[in-house]
Amino acid sequence: MDVSEMEAYCLSRPGAWPDNPWGHEHPVIKVADKIFAFLAAGSVGVKGGATRDVADEWLQRYPDDASVMAYIGRSGWNNLALRGAIPDDELLEAVDESYRLVVAKLPKKHRPAGWDS
Repeated sequence: MDVSEMEAYCLSRPGAWPDNPWGHEHPVIKVADKIFAFLAAGSVGVKGGATRDVADEWLQRYPDDASVMAYIGRSGWNNLALRGAIPDDELLEAVDESYRLVVAKLPKKHRPAGWDS
């Protein structure tokens, strides 16, 4: 999976849209006004779990392809390498979980229709 395929997948989530607040080469993907995926040429940043302990499971399973994100890693965010040891289906599941974790914290009125199906 490359970054363009990952971007297309992220944007297929209900209510998802690209934003580029920092002028990077690749956008972040948001739902409502919250980021659920940080795209980069060789990785995707996702909320790896509700807690750092849960997110650390990625680091244990894929020590060469998963890392704690700078600045926000303490909140459970990880970088996952694209085209590495992590299978594509697990990368997509990680994006889905990040999306679910972010949307679940939104006020109900801001959650997109179909987000939980």
